[in-house]
Amino acid sequence: MKIAVIGGGIVGLTTSLELKQSEFRNADITIFASSFNDTTSHVAAGLFRVGNAFSGPTEDVTRKWVKDAYEYYDNIRKSPEAAIAGITEVSGYIFAKSNPNLVENRWLPGLVPVYRKAKIDEFELVGGEWNYGTFFTTLLTECTLHLPWTTLKLQETGVKLIEKKINSINELSPSFDLVINCTGMGARYLCNDRRLVPIRGQVAKVKAPWIKTCFYGELDTYIIPGFNGICTLGGVRSFESESNVICPHEYAAIRERCNKLVPSLAKGETIKHLTGIRPHRETVRVEPEQSPSYGKMKVVHNYGHGGYGVCTAPGTAKYAVHWAKEFQISSSKL
Repeated sequence: MKIAVIGGGIVGLTTSLELKQSEFRNADITIFASSFNDTTSHVAAGLFRVGNAFSGPTEDVTRKWVKDAYEYYDNIRKSPEAAIAGITEVSGYIFAKSNPNLVENRWLPGLVPVYRKAKIDEFELVGGEWNYGTFFTTLLTECTLHLPWTTLKLQETGVKLIEKKINSINELSPSFDLVINCTGMGARYLCNDRRLVPIRGQVAKVKAPWIKTCFYGELDTYIIPGFNGICTLGGVRSFESESNVICPHEYAAIRERCNKLVPSLAKGETIKHLTGIRPHRETVRVEPEQSPSYGKMKVVHNYGHGGYGVCTAPGTAKYAVHWAKEFQISSSKL
C-alpha cells in the first residue's frame, strides 16, 4: 500500500510515525512538505496546556485526543530517549486578576500529576496584583529537538521525506492509495476551507537559565523555560494575519509584560525573534473524505489545531490512523 502524508510539521510527522507503528507498518509512506525545517511547530514553546476552546467533533473524542497525546509524550519522557527527544516535565502557574475562569483548564485535572489552586504565598512569586491562580505540573516538548528525533525515527523505518509543495490533492492520484492531509494553514487553499483562520503569533527567545518554572498572566503573557536555559516569552494573537515580519512594537510589549510578571527577566538577553501562523479552526478537522475526483484514492484530513498542534498531535494522529483503518476495512469487504 502506498500512502502520502502532506505536511512536515508536528502533525504530519507524528501521524506518519503512528502509521508506521500500526497495521500500516509495511506500507510505503512518503511525506511531502514545502518545508521540513521552517514550520509553525518550530516556533511553538511546546508546553502541554490545551486551551479550553480546543474542540474536536465531540467532547468524548476531544478528551481522548488530549489523553492519548499526553500519554504519548509521557511515555517518551519515561524512556532513555527523553533528553534527545526533547521531552521533560515542568511546573507552572497561571494568574489572573479579572476572572477566576481564566486560571481554570477543563482538560488538565485528572490527567497531569498536579493541578491545584495557587496558595496565598505563591502570589508573591511574581510581580503585579493577582486575585486568582492555579499551579500545575505538565510536560514540555522542545520541538527543535523533538522534530529531528521524530524525523530520524521515520527515516529508520524507510519513510521518504520529499520537499515539494502539493497544490492539489489530485496531484497524488493515482500514485497513492491513501493521502493524509496534515497541511495546517495550507488546507485553507488545498481544501478551500474557509473555516480556517490564521492567527499570527510572535515570541522572543531569551537566555534566562535561572527560570525553571512557567508563568502565565492575562493579556496573553507567558514565560516558558525550555532546554539549554532558553525561555520563550510571548505572546501575540493577530487574527486574519499571515505576516511573518517581526514587529518591534509587539516585542517591546511582550518584554514589558513579561518583565513585570517576572522582574528577573529584565537581565535576560534576547537571542532570537520568531513568528508563526496558527491554523485555527472552530472544530479541528480529523475525518475521512471520499470524492469522485480522487478516483480510488482515499483521503483523511488532520488539521486545524490552532495553537495546540504540538500538544495534541499524537492524539489526532491516532484518530486519523483509525479512519485510515476504517477505509482499509471497507475496501476489503468490496
